[in-house]
Amino acid sequence: MSAPTTPTTAEELRGAGLRVTAARVALLETVRHGDHLDVEAIASGVRDRVGHISLQAVYEALHALTAAGLIRRIEPAGSPARFEGRIGDNHHHVVCRSCGVVADVDCAVGETPCLHASDDHGFSIDEAEVIYWGLCPECSTACTS
Repeated sequence: MSAPTTPTTAEELRGAGLRVTAARVALLETVRHGDHLDVEAIASGVRDRVGHISLQAVYEALHALTAAGLIRRIEPAGSPARFEGRIGDNHHHVVCRSCGVVADVDCAVGETPCLHASDDHGFSIDEAEVIYWGLCPECSTACTS
């Protein structure tokens, strides 16, 4: 009995009903290997892998990959949109008020308790977005120096 194989990036794109292009493969891999990247950083990563790509093409691919559920878009207040490859769970984020660094935070207790709102107003809730704000260790140290 053989171990299950992990699908290739191209297979994931096909499985999501998306056309496979070198730019989409490079974009998905850039997001997954990055850390809450903004569009400019993603475009730079894609260009390093495949050469020239317009910013408009990057935006269009990000929209398609987000709509297909292959990546996640987060939008901390006052920051440009960021993209991440961690999908399929209900994790949250912590954002530094000073430098803008973003990190993942798992749900505080057990099984996604934040999906059970005290009053759901009749909504069928399938995701919750919590952003914790503060100072990262480096900025905290700089403020006390």
